[in-house]
Amino acid sequence: MHFKSYARTLAIAVSLAVVAGCTSTGGSRDGTMDDGRANGGVGTGTAGAGQVSGTGTNGVSADRAGQQADGRIPEVRTIYFDFDRDTIRSEFESVLVAHARYLRSNGNARVVLQGHTDERGTREYNMALGERRANSVKRFLEVQGVSPSQLEVVSYGEERLAVRGNSEDAHAQNRRVMFAY
Repeated sequence: MHFKSYARTLAIAVSLAVVAGCTSTGGSRDGTMDDGRANGGVGTGTAGAGQVSGTGTNGVSADRAGQQADGRIPEVRTIYFDFDRDTIRSEFESVLVAHARYLRSNGNARVVLQGHTDERGTREYNMALGERRANSVKRFLEVQGVSPSQLEVVSYGEERLAVRGNSEDAHAQNRRVMFAY
């Protein structure tokens, strides 16, 4: 029994060390400091709905990725997704690690992971996509050691748009998962 506890602690420590070693301080994978629009991302020109404006990609600067040292809920509470995808983009991993750290250190804290989509696609498809996005975040947090009992998944699909409009920028801001504590 003691071995299982030790193995779990070791696995968590190793995964945190790997994530910490892989975090980025800005820029893209090819070393340029573009704003992510070339890859269909959200630019830094708009800050809202939990998005932090700054110099990193998608408005998330590395030093303000929601990582408070004083035990407060992380500041950044929205992460964004590519069109028709439910995979977590690498620039948001530090935000998720900060939320995992907060939830692990506050065992009574609960969070609802709200999955959203843009209005393209059928209502049924968008509800399922929003749920897949929220479940993707849930799985990431669980791998980081967060208890499943602290996490709830809700999909709103296209029902609660952050931005109205048919531009790519508006669509990109609607493809998100929000943390509701």
